[in-house]
Amino acid sequence: MKILKYFVVLAGLLLVACSKDNYVAPSITLKGRIVYGGEPLNLEYSQVGMQLWEPGWGKLAPIDVTVSQEGTFSSLLFAGKYKLIIPKGQGPFMTKAQQGSSSDTLYVDLKDNQNIDIEVTPYYLIKNAKFANEAGVVSTTFDLSKVITDANAKSIERVSLYINKTQFVAGSTNIAATNLSGANVTNLTGIKMSVNVPTINPDQNYVYARVGLKIAGVEDMIFSPIQKIQYK
Repeated sequence: MKILKYFVVLAGLLLVACSKDNYVAPSITLKGRIVYGGEPLNLEYSQVGMQLWEPGWGKLAPIDVTVSQEGTFSSLLFAGKYKLIIPKGQGPFMTKAQQGSSSDTLYVDLKDNQNIDIEVTPYYLIKNAKFANEAGVVSTTFDLSKVITDANAKSIERVSLYINKTQFVAGSTNIAATNLSGANVTNLTGIKMSVNVPTINPDQNYVYARVGLKIAGVEDMIFSPIQKIQYK
């Protein structure tokens, strides 16, 4: 009798295992960009997040989606109708109401692979960033553009020049940095900054650089595009 019970339990476990093996994985890709004026924003890797909600399920839980340094995102999903939300406080920008609605929630009817652009308004942009190297010193010249100038406008906390061994360049991923406080930004054009390249082990003859702007009261920074610089 015990042997019979053992085989019944074993058969049940095998059925569960088989059902898991036969689970259909999500196969539809939702891709997109966070843009301003049709151009993607430069952000910090995996620091700006969005949420996808699929109404109709008994237990609601969001699908978290992170945005790349280049302002792009991608998620593998099942077919269905989703609500895409950028939570309050995410990103160095203000969200916009979607067409025909007073809400900034984007409704996505996902049937096939889909690409979308999410238009936002950044507080600032970093423009015309140019980088150079001389004797192991990386220098940059750039302009700042204040985009939001109404009652929602915010001041500059600091501007930073970062360099790193890899293409992930930000405050949390750098080998050297220099900062300029917002109080010392007296002109938004022709700002100059420089930083010494430290000893790199193992040795390489290039670094990646970009400028970041920290906005007062906003956690996430806006950046210039990443530039690869030969320094030897």
